[in-house]
Amino acid sequence: MSLNFLTSLPTQIKQYLIITGNYWAFTLTDGALRMLVVLYFHQLGYDPLSIAMLFLFYEIFGVITNLVGGWLGAKLGLNKTMNIGLGLQIIALAMLTVDATWLTVIYVMAAQALSGIAKDLNKMSAKSSIKLLVPEDTQGKLYKWVAILTGSKNALKGVGFFLGGLLLTLFEFRGAVLIMMSMLILVWLFSLFTLKQDLGKASYKPKFKDILSKSKPINILSAARLFLFGARDVWFVVALPVYLAVTFNWDHWWVGGFMACWVIGYGIVQSIAPSITNRGATRSEDSKANTPAKLAFFWASLLAILPALIALALHFEFYIQTSLIVGLLIFGAVFAINSSLHSYLIVSFADKDGVSLDVGFYYMANAMGRLIGTVLSGWVYQNYGLEACLWISCGFVILAALLSLGLEKKRF
Repeated sequence: MSLNFLTSLPTQIKQYLIITGNYWAFTLTDGALRMLVVLYFHQLGYDPLSIAMLFLFYEIFGVITNLVGGWLGAKLGLNKTMNIGLGLQIIALAMLTVDATWLTVIYVMAAQALSGIAKDLNKMSAKSSIKLLVPEDTQGKLYKWVAILTGSKNALKGVGFFLGGLLLTLFEFRGAVLIMMSMLILVWLFSLFTLKQDLGKASYKPKFKDILSKSKPINILSAARLFLFGARDVWFVVALPVYLAVTFNWDHWWVGGFMACWVIGYGIVQSIAPSITNRGATRSEDSKANTPAKLAFFWASLLAILPALIALALHFEFYIQTSLIVGLLIFGAVFAINSSLHSYLIVSFADKDGVSLDVGFYYMANAMGRLIGTVLSGWVYQNYGLEACLWISCGFVILAALLSLGLEKKRF
């Protein structure tokens, strides 16, 4: 019965399910691999800042991949770029199955660079595909589909953190990587035969210079996205885990478990963001309340208050542990709404013909924000502490909020 039900679904729904399944499978391995690398190199005695630097190439190549990947998606089709991403992740995992003596920092950084390319090809393809599978006049449905895809991805990334730790405990590093690689090979083979051909392929031949967006709303939204994700990672990537371990004396499993739960909760809130913002159901041209500028500005302004309050609590030593944990949870929920809203807006603003060009440019800015945040998180924390990281986070979110006001003319 269930098989008959699946085969009777409209083509758009089946394609959406295949794309989402690919994205889920990839995300599980991505989250698990990150935790495997963190735990394994922690066992070898590396300090947190050195471990964070293992992912530097991952972020740098994410910036490059989103620019070039958007052009490739428009030129080759999104089915091909998604499958290329899955294939590259398999190669990255295979690189880590070598003898332990080969697993030097440089070697692992190279594998992580390949994984970063794979991840952003996969994400760009998945997000761009949704634009093509939802009718132009059903923006409420588009918002919900994007929110579900984005939120479920982040929730599964948190599950991947747990999976990485479990696999490492049961099968050690090489065995864990082999299991993930085998699972992803099956997903990749299924995807090769089921994804619709030429999905997202532009009707014209895009030139390489087209990787740079010429759309003002997309440029503004991309700049806002850069500061939004820089604001998260400037204290979340390195500063927070080290602070939890050093100041609260949490062991590695407590820190990893807490971060995984945070990411899962963050993903769940992303999935239900349309019902929270209650803005996805109408496209009224008359109601100014429906402008993305006002909605994005409101949620970013609300977000900017949170790191400032946490920084003040740390400065005045006001129930530090409670203030930090509660503040982090609230920050995660409000940040998830901001992120989900932005993810919908880029898909909505993007040109349907060659959609991956616009989406790729936008996620290039996203990757640049993560890169800047990651580097600042280690450097600022090491020299000035967590409080300084939080004030920089506040400033970044304020910039994202102000930039959002430039989206005024575009309506839902």
